[in-house]
Amino acid sequence: MASESLTAQEYIKHHLTNLTLGWHPEHGLTFAHDAQEAADMGFWALHVDTMLWSIGLGVLCLWFFRKVALGATAGVPGPAQNFVEWIIDFVNENVRGSFSGKNDMVAPLALTIFAWIFLMNLMDLVPVDVIPWLFGHFMGLFGADPHHIYMRVVPTTDPNATFGMSLMVFVLVLYYSFKIKGVGGFAGELTLQPFGKFGIPANFLLESINLLSKPLSLSLRLFGNMYAGEMIFILIALMYGHSLLLDMSGGLLQIAWAIFHILIITLQAFIFMVLTIVYLDMAHQEHH
Repeated sequence: MASESLTAQEYIKHHLTNLTLGWHPEHGLTFAHDAQEAADMGFWALHVDTMLWSIGLGVLCLWFFRKVALGATAGVPGPAQNFVEWIIDFVNENVRGSFSGKNDMVAPLALTIFAWIFLMNLMDLVPVDVIPWLFGHFMGLFGADPHHIYMRVVPTTDPNATFGMSLMVFVLVLYYSFKIKGVGGFAGELTLQPFGKFGIPANFLLESINLLSKPLSLSLRLFGNMYAGEMIFILIALMYGHSLLLDMSGGLLQIAWAIFHILIITLQAFIFMVLTIVYLDMAHQEHH
């Protein structure tokens, strides 16, 4: 375990550092060996672990739903088909309740968002040391120092991932706002509400803040909750290896927090999905 040779501060920093690939001013294109090197790589550095886990879980989600769809039967459904049908019905009910327009893309998008984010959040229930320890020792076979090998397995604890998803939703909101309302209608919405034509500067300021807050609220809410959950698991892991009493206390705390965290994992996926539906519904509404 990393905690066996690192101080508590170093252990926490190790678990909160991404596997980063980028251009370092001194070393060229390389993987960062510590948090400082990752920071020196700047904005265009790539968080490889976030990319691998998010894409991998997305592919797993698509594979599972496709497999169930191909094996679906009109007779007595199996457990997997029952589970998928329950999720689809759940998403459809939320779309019907929150989306008043007509757009065949909204329900599949909502289903994708809910299932994908739930899977990414679910990785937070994997014990914090297991995958980093395995990956570090695997890379150690090739001469790498395990203390300089990083692996964060929860993509939603990386603001790059949550901002990326929220920005794509924001792009869709802008696209449908222009498509449904037209350039004039969208401009009028930004400048003529809520105070009419005599309050255009104030209207524009308020509506711009309201518009730009959408991607911020989506991304920061998901990131903040998942980051806090990850941090609590890391702090609990620091209790192990000191005494039998602390080991038992850490085990009980870990189980209790994991059970409670299941609610947070599900709730955050649900909130992101519902807000996406609501924002798209607002984009489809015309104001006269």
